[in-house]
Amino acid sequence: MPQSRSDALISLRDVYKIYPRKNGEAIHALNGISLDIPSGDIHGIVGQSGAGKSTLIRCLTALEKPTSGQILVDGQDLSAMSTSQLRKARRSIGMVFQAANLLDSRTAAGNIAYPLYLAGVGKGERHERVASMLSLVGLADRGGSYPAELSGGQRQRVGIARALADEPKVLLCDEPTSALDQQSTAQVLHLIRDVRDRLGVTVIIITHEMAVVREICDSVTLLEGGAITQTGTVEEILHSPSSRLARDLVPAPQVDDAGVDLSANAIVDIAFTSKPGEPTGSKVMSLAASLGADVVAGVFETVGQAQVARLALAIPRQSLEEATATLGAQGIDTEVRA
Repeated sequence: MPQSRSDALISLRDVYKIYPRKNGEAIHALNGISLDIPSGDIHGIVGQSGAGKSTLIRCLTALEKPTSGQILVDGQDLSAMSTSQLRKARRSIGMVFQAANLLDSRTAAGNIAYPLYLAGVGKGERHERVASMLSLVGLADRGGSYPAELSGGQRQRVGIARALADEPKVLLCDEPTSALDQQSTAQVLHLIRDVRDRLGVTVIIITHEMAVVREICDSVTLLEGGAITQTGTVEEILHSPSSRLARDLVPAPQVDDAGVDLSANAIVDIAFTSKPGEPTGSKVMSLAASLGADVVAGVFETVGQAQVARLALAIPRQSLEEATATLGAQGIDTEVRA
């Protein structure tokens, strides 16, 4: 069995979750998940519907026990705890939902205070923590407002404050921006990163939005069919530009075929990465020009220290084989689109 990383706050070791069915065909929701998430990381977990993300959330929050394997949070094995032990351990994990799920009958301050009340925190300390959390999320003047009086972004900020009120070590965010407009999304993502930087919490974001991963995640894991198909830091992923996850993070540009004579030219997608100070882009452009290729569309993204480019080239068909071979020899990923 693989050993946990020494800096990992969260470690999953060979985790399976199998749901039996009456007809005897069991559903394997999680298939041998092993994953280390370092302390202080913002880690994205992505995947299509049915990939196992929801099951993973329930196991991480100990709402369900895995069929086998270990889930370690700060050295504690959640999968081996009693009910009373789990109740205490869950306080180390704050949860932010897709919709803020606030209590309509309570003010913003009342919503933040409620889990503290349930945890038996004294009135004076509750008041101090609520004031601190409202200030942290930029709502110091809205503590007396009810959810109906707040915007969607403000409600999500209250939800984040509530999740942090009990001083958890982990902040688990389930699609935290999918119900927000673009401006509110940017504000909430900035807040999550600021919270990580200021409080040192480890953040897990379950999302289907690759823009969220590009914007704030340090690392990312792709789930498919309940198994991990790719995981690593975002920069590591992007330095393998032909991989499935890299293509999802920075997709190929759209091409207007009407502007290209497809009888004489082939559309070839190329992908490459570089670091600041490296003139990779200009070298590739010069190489493409020397091969008689025209750039018909392009996408450039800077993610961390990685600069990622995806270009669509129109290459004369008579020189297509030579051109793709030359590009490949220079370490540039190529794929003929049409």
